[in-house]
Amino acid sequence: MSTDVLVLNRNFYAIHITNWRRALSLLYLDHARVVDEEYHTYNFSDWRELSNLIKDHPAGFVHTPTFKIAIPDVIALRAYDQVPAAEIKFTRRNIYEHYGYHCCYCGKKFQTKDLNLEHIVPSSRGGQSTWNNVVTSCIPCNIKKGDCLPHEAGMKLLIEPSRPRWKGAQSLVLPTFIKFKASWQKFIDNVYWDSEIEE
Repeated sequence: MSTDVLVLNRNFYAIHITNWRRALSLLYLDHARVVDEEYHTYNFSDWRELSNLIKDHPAGFVHTPTFKIAIPDVIALRAYDQVPAAEIKFTRRNIYEHYGYHCCYCGKKFQTKDLNLEHIVPSSRGGQSTWNNVVTSCIPCNIKKGDCLPHEAGMKLLIEPSRPRWKGAQSLVLPTFIKFKASWQKFIDNVYWDSEIEE
């Protein structure tokens, strides 16, 4: 059985994914509470009682000689309220937010659907997917630049590329081998936008 459990800090901020054994250990040791879809929390004995009333549970059950207990989808730590510090991930959302949803060539602000990620030095010419080489651009500017360097296309960057500074906010990024659960949706917003882009 390999069931993953979402771990929240005590402020219900998603901070980690753990396995069911660790989740139940944290619950049993009173370091965590189970969180259900309506944000109700349960300690070990309450969750054990509730598990007896549950006929079918998507994550399954752990059976002992004296009782069964449902494997939780989400747990919240009781004492930990920190968010693990890290550098800002190179994600679509973070790139768009860093440039304020502006095209770095014409300077106009656009909706997400009207922007692209643009390699200043094109990938075909060895340009890397890094903070110093990727900016946002509107579709017309992206088409105009094509596979050229900005000066070759007669264009100039109005907003220079830069690495953003961490401001204390971070999103949990799911590794690709983790299967996303619908019950996590309330705690993880649009994994697509927060998934790290390979450099």
